[in-house]
Amino acid sequence: MAKDEKKEIIKKMAYIKAISYYLPEKIVTNGDLVDDFPEWNVEKIANKVGVESRHVTGENETAGDMAEKVARKLFDENSIDPMSIDFLLLCTQSPDYILPSTACILQDRLGIPSTAGAFDYNLGCSGCIYGMAIAKGLISAGIAKNILLLTSETYNKYLHEFDKGNRSIFGDGAAACLISTEGFAEIGEFVLGTDGSGYDKLIVRTGGARHFEKMNDLKFDENGNPHSSDFLFMDGPAIFNFTLEVVPPLVNNVLTKNYLTKDQISMFVFHQANSYILTFLKMKLKIDDNKFFVNLVNSGNTVSSTILIALCELKEQRKLKGNLLLAGFGVGLSWGGVIIKASQFD
Repeated sequence: MAKDEKKEIIKKMAYIKAISYYLPEKIVTNGDLVDDFPEWNVEKIANKVGVESRHVTGENETAGDMAEKVARKLFDENSIDPMSIDFLLLCTQSPDYILPSTACILQDRLGIPSTAGAFDYNLGCSGCIYGMAIAKGLISAGIAKNILLLTSETYNKYLHEFDKGNRSIFGDGAAACLISTEGFAEIGEFVLGTDGSGYDKLIVRTGGARHFEKMNDLKFDENGNPHSSDFLFMDGPAIFNFTLEVVPPLVNNVLTKNYLTKDQISMFVFHQANSYILTFLKMKLKIDDNKFFVNLVNSGNTVSSTILIALCELKEQRKLKGNLLLAGFGVGLSWGGVIIKASQFD
């Protein structure tokens, strides 16, 4: 093609157009946990992790089921025609099947056209940010215009019944976000990172190709905490140290890449890991209380859905405006951050 025939490439902007979330009907309160673990008390649990209750999926409710429910809720609340969706992304680490991709199943169940692309991606606490990055890339490349980003996780199915620490932290839930060529919040520039050397700090060892069969190696430590390759294991101190190491530079790099200062941020919305980690991050980064959003008290750590749930609550509180810095971090180990520039909802 001759030089004068080349078309100018115009960078397409990506926006959040609609958001919603879903939490399962079953609620496990701190009082319920005390019934299972009498040596604990409600105040001890709430003070340590900042969670008073969390939602847990039913025995036959899957991540795919929750993703379908939250997508339908998004469509209903925002008068969205499923036929307008031209790409579907599902972030989950608890898919309905090893194969096929749960996103493919959802395409059919939701009435999204067969001309739409669809795939799952396996990420946890940083998954929302990565999904936004993928969606923005698809829009920028002209591949899609209306992308349905779903996050759905059922970590409680991976927890041993005697794992009081993780049962107090994690809740199940799903969120939906429509990312399009127009909307109420412009998606800015991303900073992403990965350190796979820490893969075993938050892991379920069995069920995949390396260890497909259960290992049945359950044992208890001196504090009565269960350890098994067949259930979720989290090295709490290692995850805490990782978070304090990567999140402050992540925040600074996101600000730099978006040509902003900390004073120009209206709200910092971090992955809702637990209140212990969030408090340390707020102190280390010297963020004012009124600019640091925390909302895990009644939902717990819902993994990839925490940030979108937080944005929904900010919307309800009419605080979804200005420059918001979003940051996710955790299992992988992986992390990611971005700025969204939002206008207040009517």
